[in-house]
Amino acid sequence: MAKLTKQERRTTIISAALKLFSEKGFYITTIPDIAKKVGMSVGNFYNYFTSKDILAKELIIYISEYLGKRIREINDKDISTEKKIYEIVSMYFNMAEERPEMIEYFLRVYLSNREVFEDGCEGMICVSAFVTEMMMFFDNGVERDELHNQDFFSAFGLFMGYLGGMVFLFGEKILPEPLEWYKESISQNIYNALKKR
Repeated sequence: MAKLTKQERRTTIISAALKLFSEKGFYITTIPDIAKKVGMSVGNFYNYFTSKDILAKELIIYISEYLGKRIREINDKDISTEKKIYEIVSMYFNMAEERPEMIEYFLRVYLSNREVFEDGCEGMICVSAFVTEMMMFFDNGVERDELHNQDFFSAFGLFMGYLGGMVFLFGEKILPEPLEWYKESISQNIYNALKKR
């Protein structure tokens, strides 16, 4: 079996930490828990991340870059803003089903433990890859005369409020239908709220 590169080992640690933090919580999960999950010593773990707080920040950057890359792929398509909204909703809902630990981490660790992220993640620094792509999406929609020009944070809050709310309900097993069933109606609701009148 081939030995993992340092970058591959970092990715393995990130995946394991995301799962543990989202399942057990940030404060309950320990460095030894993460090291054990990836089959390494605690001492070796510190060669990759020098503290749990630094790992926490790396995780939110990882999620932001993951989302940013996928939204950039959608932004680059020559399709209507309405179709882009559907594709962003689909991507986010698929992520909630296939990699729920990423959404759980964002909702339950990043948003709920802001004190962990005060030093080094001020404002939007750690989520800038994702936020930048969403800004590009909104700017493009306004330029194409498909979305009305409004404050970015109002539009962003509306968009993410819909997505976050639905994914939260899905995670809590409250939705009567599978998440897939809601893609069309949620996309249409977001588009109707943002489109140029």
